[in-house]
This record gives sequence, structure tokens and C-alpha cells, in this order.
Amino acid sequence: MKQIQLKKRKRYGLISLIILIALSLLACFYPATHPEATSPMDTGNVAWMLTASALVLFMTPGLSFFYGGMVKPKNVISTMLQSFIALGIVSILWYVVGFSLAFGDSIGGVIGNPMTFFMFDNVGTANHSVIASGMPLVLFAIFQLKFAIITPALVTGSFAERVRFWSYLLFICLFTLFIYCPLAHWIWHPEGFLCKMGALDFAGGAVIHISAGMAGLAGAVFLGRRKAHITGEEHVPANIPYVLLGTGLLWFGWFGFNAGSALSASSQAITAFLNTNMASAAAMLAWILFDAAKGRKASALGACIGAVVGLATVTPAAGYISFGPSLLIGAAAAIISNAVVHRTSKSTLDDTLDVFACHGVGGVLGMIATGIFAVNGGLLTGSTHLFFAELATILIVGVFSFFGSILIYKVVNLITPLRVSEEHEIVGLDISQHRESIYDNIPLEIEAIED
Repeated sequence: MKQIQLKKRKRYGLISLIILIALSLLACFYPATHPEATSPMDTGNVAWMLTASALVLFMTPGLSFFYGGMVKPKNVISTMLQSFIALGIVSILWYVVGFSLAFGDSIGGVIGNPMTFFMFDNVGTANHSVIASGMPLVLFAIFQLKFAIITPALVTGSFAERVRFWSYLLFICLFTLFIYCPLAHWIWHPEGFLCKMGALDFAGGAVIHISAGMAGLAGAVFLGRRKAHITGEEHVPANIPYVLLGTGLLWFGWFGFNAGSALSASSQAITAFLNTNMASAAAMLAWILFDAAKGRKASALGACIGAVVGLATVTPAAGYISFGPSLLIGAAAAIISNAVVHRTSKSTLDDTLDVFACHGVGGVLGMIATGIFAVNGGLLTGSTHLFFAELATILIVGVFSFFGSILIYKVVNLITPLRVSEEHEIVGLDISQHRESIYDNIPLEIEAIED
């Protein structure tokens, strides 16, 4: 059995290496053009967007610490790597065809032409009149790449502690190309059908958080429960300081996530920056106060989860609302998500790190809040069109992400099993998938385990 597993791993590695080398050679010799700017750039906007792009990238390592601290000690490394590896895979996919699928010339408002920006052809320092009129197109592509990276990483929290590494790599590829890129096109491309319908999603409430939450829910349903979940074993986080560190990195990076989505150093960016901070602050406090009202102790873990829920929920609204509603959005989201987390914890749904309850629910609430509080077109202005456009977007994105992800899980599982064996789950994914451990020594009786 060990020899069979070794041959499979060699085959996966060789095929993946050949694909990477082939893409690298294609990138060298593909006759791409990179239009250069013909007029002076707005250096202030460029400097801000470069900074914002770096801040958003910083969120993925932050997420790895956030998730890594919440799983069991035997799964810390594998969980953190699932976030980090997205930095590599999605970057390559985005360069080759992902950016084109998301922002290429629209095909019926559903998907971008894969050849418009294939291998970053026609992507350079020149502006683009349709999707990046105020900034170099290549900078816009860089900024959007960071969003594409963190989305599949968010999904991993739902199926943590039970997914094979090589299967997960295939999932990232399929999810990015067939779920994330179409959603980005629908909502953020000017010709996308949801954009033309009037839907607003400032920085990814639907594109990122609802899609990740629904994909996570689909993953938890498809993969089934962990053995420890079935037996009712208490889940004890490995390292709460990791969670605190990850939350700080996420909060810091989220300023680039939301304020950067103004795509300029502008008053809208400032508004989004403040709303991001205030929603997270209110949500962090509301989470632990709600716990106290329920007779539970205020915990560092709860404060951190609450802060991230506030960040996720204000994301679609951050640049469209005035300052006041951000407090209400954050507090309400924390209370509702807290209630959903405790409700699902008593069910048979095994969403390991509550991705659906935090990001899925948060994204839905944020989109609804946008329809209510947006200063231009929200319900409070007397208009109903935006509100109903937001509701329709929630429904369309939710259904597409859930059932599309179920299909992807099935395809991946046909190619290579998604779930680890019971033996590997008991031993832990750090050792079974990576032969690494946070402990000083790997026990001799399990050192020889192969996957």
C-alpha cells in the first residue's frame, strides 16, 4: 500500500511540475504586448494602490495564523499551508487566464474572453478605458489578484482537518477558474450582468465572502463529519496567541482590502477605511458582550472571531455608506453570526471553523446593509431598486457558489480522493500529509505513514 501511495505522489508531483514548466516557457515565448502609459501617472494613486495591494496580500498569511491557531495541534501546519499555497497557485492561474476570465471583454455579461488578457497580453502600464480608466491596468490586475488569492483560502476553514493536500490543490484551481472568476466578472466588470442590474459590492461581500461561505458549506456537507465531531470530542484550539496575531494581521490588511477598492487615493477610500475600523471594533465588542449576556465568559477567541465578522460584513458597504451605520452593521453581524455559530455547533453540520456562519452570513448581511444604508440609492433614501438588486445578487451568488462547489468537489473526488483516511485523520494532517509537526519529535510509530 505504501508503494502505491508513493507512486501516486510521484505522479502528481511530476505532472504538476511539467505543467508549471510548460506555463513558464509559454510565458517566455508567448507574443504578448504590454502597452505603456503615454501620459504621466498620478503618482499618489499609484503609490496608494501599490500599498493597498501589499496590504491585501498580507491578509493571507494573517488568515493562516487565524485558522492555524484554531485547529488541533496535529493540524496546525497543514491548515496554515492551505492558505499559503494559494499565494502560489492563484498567482499563476491569474497571470495565465484568470484575470482575462474575470475582466476580459465580456461574453454576454457572464464571463470574460479568455484571450483578451491571456498571459497578461495587453496588460501594461497604460490605462484601460473600461475597467481601469484611472490607473495602470497592470496595477489593477495586481490588486485584483490579491482578492482572488484569499477567497479559496477562506474556504479551507470549513473542511479543515480532513482534506488531502493534493486534492485541495486541484480544488483551488477549479474553484478559482469556475467560481471566483465568473463572480468577479458578473459584479465588478461594467458589462457583468449583475453589475448592469445595479448590484453594488464595494470590496467583495458577494464575490468573496458569500462565495467562500457557500463553498465552505458545500464542502462541509460533501465531506461529512470528522471522527472527533461524531464522537462529541471537545475541540480545543492549538494556539490562541496565533489567532490574536492572525486577527491583527487581517484587520491591518483589511484597510487595503476595503479602502483600496476605491481604486484611488480619494475621499471614498478614507470613508471605507474608517467604516472598516469601526465595524470591526463594534463587532468585536458585541460578540463578547453577547457571550456575557448568554452566561458565557468573554474569550480572546470570541473577540477575534467577532472582529473578523465585522470586517467581512462591512466589506460590501464600506465605500457606499456614511460613518454611523458601520457601528450598527458590525454589532448586528456579530450577534447574528454568534447565534448561528452556536446553533450549528449543536447540529450535525461539521463546518470546522464556522466559515459559513461567519463569512457566508456576514456577506449576506453586508449586502443587505448596502441596500439599506447606501447614501446613493439605499432604502433610507426612498429608493427600492438597489435593495432588491442586492437581494437578487445574494440569491444568485449563493446558489451558484453552493451547487457549483458541490460539482467541483465531486469532480476532484473522482480524480483523486478528497478526504484523508481515518488513520491519517487520527494521526493528524501535519504528519500524514507533510511529515512535519509542531512538536520537537515525530513519534516513531507514525513516522513511516505515507499518503
